[in-house]
Amino acid sequence: MKKANPSDRNSGAKGTVAPKNVDEYLAGVPEPARSTLNKVRAVIRSAAPPESTEAISYRIPTFRYKGGLVGYAAFSDHCSFFPMSSSVIEAFKNELKGFQTSKGTIRFPVDKPLSAALVKKLVKARIAQNEHRKKR
Repeated sequence: MKKANPSDRNSGAKGTVAPKNVDEYLAGVPEPARSTLNKVRAVIRSAAPPESTEAISYRIPTFRYKGGLVGYAAFSDHCSFFPMSSSVIEAFKNELKGFQTSKGTIRFPVDKPLSAALVKKLVKARIAQNEHRKKR
């Protein structure tokens, strides 16, 4: 496994000022990562409930629905999808073979987004978790 480089922690939106919104974040991401993240964003939007919201959290684009739902970001040599739940990554480990994963991150190439079907499944799983958590 590649040793983490501190510069890899910086998301694709360059500069020292945190982006104010998702569009500003994406405008700062170089191609081809910007197009890839726009595709991921569109799929998340299609799967998320209409009352979900988008925001910048921890300097990355996130969706919120009854709490944090998912996030995504561009880095120097990859993009990441953040399901905000290690149990979701574990539940989909067979479908995530071929991707580098960690407790809270799924990495994928800057020019190859995760499949729309997989993103939708991950988002739906997170919706179910957040709805279940709020009912307690």
